[in-house]
Amino acid sequence: MKEGIWQQVLTYFYLRKRDESEPRNMNIKFMHGMNRISLFMFLIAVVIMIVRLIRH
Repeated sequence: MKEGIWQQVLTYFYLRKRDESEPRNMNIKFMHGMNRISLFMFLIAVVIMIVRLIRH
């Protein structure tokens, strides 16, 4: 079943239960971990940019 990007984001942040029919191996586990770190860094950068825009 094809998922949208928002469903994937919710899965990365553990806000939605993962599909049990998906394969589980170390490569996919590492990929999801790296994506989770990237999303956290992106969200932190967006918050910093918004704070800087509000201060000026």
